[in-house]
Amino acid sequence: MSAEQILQVALDAPLRRLFDYRTPEPAGRCAPQPGKRVRVPFGRRQLVGVVVALTDHTDIPPDKLRAALEVLDEAPVFDARLQHLLAFAAQYYHHPIGEVVAAALPKLARDGATAVEVIACWVSTAAGRDALATGAVSRAPKQCEVLAFIEQQAVERTQLGTPARGSTADELGNAFPTWREAVRALVARGWLTATEYERHGPSTTTPSALLRGEPLHATDEQLAAITAIEAALDRYAPFLLHGITGSGKTEVYLRVIETVLRQGRNALVLVPEIGLTPQLVARFTARFHVPLAVLHSGLTDTERLAAWRSSLAGNARIVIGTRSAVFAPVNNLGIVIVDEEHDASFKQQDTAFRYSARDLAMVRAQQSGIPIVLGSATPSIETLHNAALARYTTLSLPRRTGQSMPPRAATIDLRQHAVRQGLSTPAVEAMRRHLGADGQVLVFINRRGYAPSLVCTACGWMAPCGECDARLTVHLGAAQLRCHHCGAQAPLPEHCPQCGYAVRPVGQGTERVEETLTEWFPDVPIARLDRDIARRRGDAEDVMTRVASGDARILVGTQMVTKGHDFPNVTLVVVLNADQGLFSTDFRAPERLAQTIIQVAGRAGRGDKPGEVLIQSEYPEHPLLQHLLHEGYDGFAREALKEREASAWPPYSRLAAIRASALTLAAAVEFLRTARGAAVVPRGLKVLGPVPAAMAKRASRYHAQLLVECADRATLHRFIDTWLPRIESLTAPRDLRWSLDIDPLELS
Repeated sequence: MSAEQILQVALDAPLRRLFDYRTPEPAGRCAPQPGKRVRVPFGRRQLVGVVVALTDHTDIPPDKLRAALEVLDEAPVFDARLQHLLAFAAQYYHHPIGEVVAAALPKLARDGATAVEVIACWVSTAAGRDALATGAVSRAPKQCEVLAFIEQQAVERTQLGTPARGSTADELGNAFPTWREAVRALVARGWLTATEYERHGPSTTTPSALLRGEPLHATDEQLAAITAIEAALDRYAPFLLHGITGSGKTEVYLRVIETVLRQGRNALVLVPEIGLTPQLVARFTARFHVPLAVLHSGLTDTERLAAWRSSLAGNARIVIGTRSAVFAPVNNLGIVIVDEEHDASFKQQDTAFRYSARDLAMVRAQQSGIPIVLGSATPSIETLHNAALARYTTLSLPRRTGQSMPPRAATIDLRQHAVRQGLSTPAVEAMRRHLGADGQVLVFINRRGYAPSLVCTACGWMAPCGECDARLTVHLGAAQLRCHHCGAQAPLPEHCPQCGYAVRPVGQGTERVEETLTEWFPDVPIARLDRDIARRRGDAEDVMTRVASGDARILVGTQMVTKGHDFPNVTLVVVLNADQGLFSTDFRAPERLAQTIIQVAGRAGRGDKPGEVLIQSEYPEHPLLQHLLHEGYDGFAREALKEREASAWPPYSRLAAIRASALTLAAAVEFLRTARGAAVVPRGLKVLGPVPAAMAKRASRYHAQLLVECADRATLHRFIDTWLPRIESLTAPRDLRWSLDIDPLELS
């Protein structure tokens, strides 16, 4: 068929194809174009998809070809470069283009919400104008100023013949740094009313100055890094900003972004965790007098849509976000920054589309012809390998800013010292010493809850999770047993369900460590930070505020305390249970452990007081710990690269994993065995397995995996291209699910 233009549409469906539709009738004011959303019939439903291409040919018979219902956008929501990024992601991760495109849209945009930015504004009422005229508002000077400003703007718009609308938050913020309280009071009194309007294109309101705050003093190393990055703003250039904790990487980001903004371009900043977003936003807001958009999974659907619209309109000059923000529609992009680039949170693990935001950020920068900065105190082994091969330019920040020095680190041999509830005598004595010197203490244990096991003192029974191959964790405060893998919960029993004897918690979690420290230091305020504490928005910030203000002298926490936080008065860090990861079968486990230790150690001594780090271990002579103590992370990384090369693990090979889950382990393994039998394996490529996962049963399902290994990336992807259709054609039980993971980070 070639009589009319055909729309090729990507729909959120697990099918590796596009769907053909005729143009809507009538076409309306929005002409179809690649990158625009369309509403289409799909079976008995209506779906919102994105036009990928226009063609004059389709293989669908004319009587079967359905028309799209409407084109939703006047302008594309994905520009050409972002369309190319999405196409690359679908190809590289061998994933249906429709699901890739859907991942790049906020939920409400996938449902068809308008892409035009809706701006809240405020207008004076007749009563408000009367209050100004009669002076009734003069008793509240701030309210009077704000009301007069809003009314004056309305008069000026009328005189200029511009469309009537109220004053926006940006306009009020530029005129009055603290305007919201006055506006709330005026609305309550009936003198203002809130409304909104659609803003097409970027705001025409320009702040009086780009900067709110002055830059900090930069060290010679920071200036060298800034100069190198700014010299490459006109081309693609990948940089590794390798700076020890406290060396001022964020100041480098801010200085470079300032230059980008002055050139009239915009910036994209990726961070790994939601917990890092508020403090980074605070730093950027304190420095820049420009609109920011923040994108992360902690936002409501409405907030996420508003941030996406602001970015799409070009109003947000800086977009800060977690993993999915790599797809943000940032117009006129001038630089991409990936903070804490080593963090595993940049890899999507929870959905079928398992992409790496860091790696896609590299592709986006390359396609846009702009520099990208990967910042970390503990770069991933792959990133260090690329830097060693001169694929990336390394910029080093080997010194902390100001007068602070790197902390002194030592191990505590748990075989030689008394231990109570996970805390050794030397660690407790060091805590007393630092607290006595008016310092703060951070105690790190990467295990939340009260204890990891509940054990019978008579028969040895351990409380199991009925849905997983795991033990239930004791949460004493909630009087519950909880599974940290599937979320199952049960009441905390007082007696063994098998023999009736007493049960007791074994091991330590953050809750138990906090309890023990409260007994030892009854007069010292203690704060705890883990996922049990930070359940609601603002909870983590409240804990951080207590520590930063000195209200809490001891902080007990999990991984949440290791990243990006600046506590100038923390002088001692104690690392508990450091042996996790030393003997794991996962080849990446030592790297993750080394990164965690270095990151948490970096919280000590960031102010003008010297810092100390104590690492408790039953294996203090282990090579990993010895390299960290005597040669730092660089020494560990050199040895790790040698081991990876000898074992032919990444970055010296490429991996892909096929994972299957079913209601029985036999069904999952059998499906993967059949999939392996369908493979035509080329020379130089290995298919390993299938084997059960390290935790075979999770959430009442059994998991197994196949691993594909090859030294050549192109060979691996050609093999997967031919293998996937064969896997998809296999007959499998209805309950079986399987997925493909390119460049997997976890092999357990």
